[in-house]
Amino acid sequence: MSNEPGLRGKSAVVTGASSGIGRAIAERLGAEGVFVVLTGREQLALEESAARITAAGGKAAVIVADIRDADSVQKLVDSAVNETGQLDIFVNNAGVSFLGTVAEGDVEDWRLMLETNVLALLVGCRAAVRAMRAKGNHGNIVNISSVAALNPDSGVYGATKHAVNVITNTLRQELLEDPIQVTSIMPGLVATNIGRNVDPAILEGVVAMSGIEAEVVPGERLPDDVLEGAQEALTDFMIKPDDVADAVYFAVTRPGRVHIPEIVIRPNKDFDF
Repeated sequence: MSNEPGLRGKSAVVTGASSGIGRAIAERLGAEGVFVVLTGREQLALEESAARITAAGGKAAVIVADIRDADSVQKLVDSAVNETGQLDIFVNNAGVSFLGTVAEGDVEDWRLMLETNVLALLVGCRAAVRAMRAKGNHGNIVNISSVAALNPDSGVYGATKHAVNVITNTLRQELLEDPIQVTSIMPGLVATNIGRNVDPAILEGVVAMSGIEAEVVPGERLPDDVLEGAQEALTDFMIKPDDVADAVYFAVTRPGRVHIPEIVIRPNKDFDF
C-alpha cells in the first residue's frame, strides 16, 4: 500500500498549460483528482486539456492570461481558492526562450525572457505563499527550471533559469517555519514549443526528424504530432513532457516531513545548452 498523501480534493494552478510540459503537468494532477486552474495564451488548447481532465473525472478551470501581469496571477490563485477553499499547489511552468548571443542579442527578446521566466515566476511565488499562509495549509510551489541553469555559459536563457534556481533556494530558506515546500525541477531537452523562437533551420530539422510534413513559421507552435515524432526519433536525446509531470507528482506527494528541493531529469544522452 502506498504511503503517498492523496491529492484528491486539492487545488492547483499551472502556468504555461497550453502545451508541452505545462499541459502534461495539469492533466497529470487533474487525473489525480486535483482541481486545476490552467492558464496560458491559447484558449482552444487550454479548453481541450480541461476537457480531458473532466473526462478523466477531474475538474478544471481555464483562464487565458498574461502572467507578466501581477493582477492576472492573483486572479489565478483566487480561482483555485474560491473552488476548494485553499491553494495547495502552484506550478510556475510558463517560459520563453530566445537563443541569440549576448553580443548580438535583441533587447526585446531579453526583456520577454526576464519578464516571463523570472519576474512572473516571482509574482507567482509571492501570490502562492500569501494564499497558503492565509489558510495555514500545507502547500507546494514547483518552479520549472532547466539543466541550462547548471551550465555557466548557457546564455541569457540559461541566466534566467539560474535565477529560477536562486529564487527557489532563497524562498525555501524563507519558508522553513511554514508548511510550504518549494521545488526546482530542471529538465533536459524536451520536445516542446518553448523552442518556437529558435533558428528556423533548427525547427525545419525537428520537422524532418518527425517524418511529418508541416510548415515552419518562426514564432508559431509546431503541431503536437511533429513534436511527438521528433521525440520518438531522438528518444535517447529527449525526454517527454510526461516525464517532467511525473517528477512534479513525486515532489507534491511526499509527506510533510520530506522536502524535495530540486530534481534534475536528463535524457540518456545530453544535448549541450
